[in-house]
Amino acid sequence: MRWTIKPKPEQHEIDRLAAELKVEPLVAQLLLQRGISTYGEAKAFFRPQLSELHDPFLMKDMDAAVGRIEKAIDNEENILVFGDYDVDGTTSVALLSSYLSTYYPNVATYIPDRYTEGYGISYQGIDFAEDNGFSLIIALDCGVKAIDKIAYAKEKGIDFIICDHHRPGETLPEAVAVLDPKRDDCSYPYKELCGCGVGFKLVQALGSRRGQTTNDLMSYLDLVATAIGADIVPITGENRILAYYGLRVMNTDPRTGFKAIIDQIKKDELTITDVVFIIAPRINAAGRMEHGRHAVNLLMETDYEQAVAFAKSIEQFNTDRRTLDQEITEEALIQIRENGEENRFTSVVYKDHWHKGVIGIVASRLTETYYRPTLVFTKSGEKLAASARSVSGFDVYNALMDCSDCIEQFGGHKYAAGLTLLEEQFEAFKSQFEKVVSETIDPTLLIPEIKVDAVIDFKDLRPRLMRIIKQFAPFGPGNMTPVFMAENLMDTGYAKGVGEDEKHLKVSVKQNGIGPIGGIGFNLGDKLGVVSNKKRFSAVFCLDENEWQGQISLQLKLKDVRS
Repeated sequence: MRWTIKPKPEQHEIDRLAAELKVEPLVAQLLLQRGISTYGEAKAFFRPQLSELHDPFLMKDMDAAVGRIEKAIDNEENILVFGDYDVDGTTSVALLSSYLSTYYPNVATYIPDRYTEGYGISYQGIDFAEDNGFSLIIALDCGVKAIDKIAYAKEKGIDFIICDHHRPGETLPEAVAVLDPKRDDCSYPYKELCGCGVGFKLVQALGSRRGQTTNDLMSYLDLVATAIGADIVPITGENRILAYYGLRVMNTDPRTGFKAIIDQIKKDELTITDVVFIIAPRINAAGRMEHGRHAVNLLMETDYEQAVAFAKSIEQFNTDRRTLDQEITEEALIQIRENGEENRFTSVVYKDHWHKGVIGIVASRLTETYYRPTLVFTKSGEKLAASARSVSGFDVYNALMDCSDCIEQFGGHKYAAGLTLLEEQFEAFKSQFEKVVSETIDPTLLIPEIKVDAVIDFKDLRPRLMRIIKQFAPFGPGNMTPVFMAENLMDTGYAKGVGEDEKHLKVSVKQNGIGPIGGIGFNLGDKLGVVSNKKRFSAVFCLDENEWQGQISLQLKLKDVRS
């Protein structure tokens, strides 16, 4: 692991902000590192306000989108709400359709099948709309590149409104409205909304025409917070406000479907981390293992008993998904070893029987193991389909663009993408992808990096610091949990491996006579020799709280240790 200490702001700036906010210099340093340099910015950070959300009509085409929906309602047209099968897509569909259904009955939902239709807008979905008398489709979390499909719908007299957050191509589809803050000609102030966030802006705009304020729409924010966490968008600006209030809804008055899941997992208070690792995988499992509509049904259900039944089904999908992803990951690791590919710049693996619904998770697992850009392929109809994952700092989307002559279709983000190609193109693509990455990646990016906010002494670790750091939440990209480094540490003699196969490291450490403070390092059991027998060592860690027999104490959540 690379330990990279972030640049420390100028001391006079730290002292100025600390005095202005009446906080310790360390807190002022953490805020400055997050771009917060004034009292007003700190107030907005610690006390997010719904009133600070931007006017939705600042988004390009919002007037046209709202006008077309209002026209459809006036003319009693049938509206089809269409979204992708992942968390962002299913929460978006649940949000917009449940909102419209509060005052207009002719609304239905459509989630494409991952296996027969694939990602995004499908011809099959458009045919479904035509066969069932839908004259307006609102697409969420997809569609900004679906030029041919929107043209196909137009020929059939079906209008489209697109709510997307992916990078557009050079040409936009001929839809009635294309809501996407990443459009070059869109001056919307915040560019990092997820698909559900764009959907919420549409709801906000529709609500404003009906005399509703953002406070009236609070109940939809648990969906938005779930999508923000699952889609790994920056938790800054508008996303921070939406996630902050969405978590509040999730913990105080969640929708019935979420309540059924929360009751099932018996969790008292959810953080954004819980949303990412507990709620989101269950929502995702429906589309991976069966069909995304099961997730939408759960998220829109208002009867608790029925929601519990849906949640049980989804829990089984998630259990099946975990079993499959473990099996495929092991097969993929064996394939890499048997092919002698441990020392390449990339991992590209393929077996025709691998389950398409879990190859993205497997790609993430392989990236954790070998830490390099990774693609996992499987057979999908007559073609091969893959999920791509990258490492911090390397744009896998751009790398795929440089391999586009071997690819049939691709799309995605800097760190995650999907693609299809013909089976006969596989070996050529594999060679070209390795060549592109090897020639463009900075080799240091192939070593996992821990970014350290500050080097601190144990004398700085007071309960007040922990109380303030907890207020930095919700954490995520753009506002990660603060990471600290401390040197000249010594275990008091209690260091040991714990858990199954003793794969975790438990310590009790002092620094210069201050302590002891307990610490736990998950998957650091192999570092026991670094800290045992009272050897001096350094550690990087986050601050955590440990509750034992009603007593709460400070704990170090170790990320790495070294001699």
